[in-house]
Amino acid sequence: MSREITVSGDDISLDLLLVRVHGWRGQELIHEALQLNPGIAGEGPYLKQGRVILVPDLPAQTTTTPEPTIDLFG
Repeated sequence: MSREITVSGDDISLDLLLVRVHGWRGQELIHEALQLNPGIAGEGPYLKQGRVILVPDLPAQTTTTPEPTIDLFG
């Protein structure tokens, strides 16, 4: 699933937009964002103000259970 974001500032790049929407994990989504927005790479390094961008959702985060600790002396 993705959502639409309208660019409302100057000098905003796609990777900066992804970080502002999703935090630092947003950087992982640059390839997927380029696929969702065909032709955006040819528009230059900064997004035009008013441009609508499809922003992908972050994948579900998997949680890991830590291995039990073995205490040899207790």
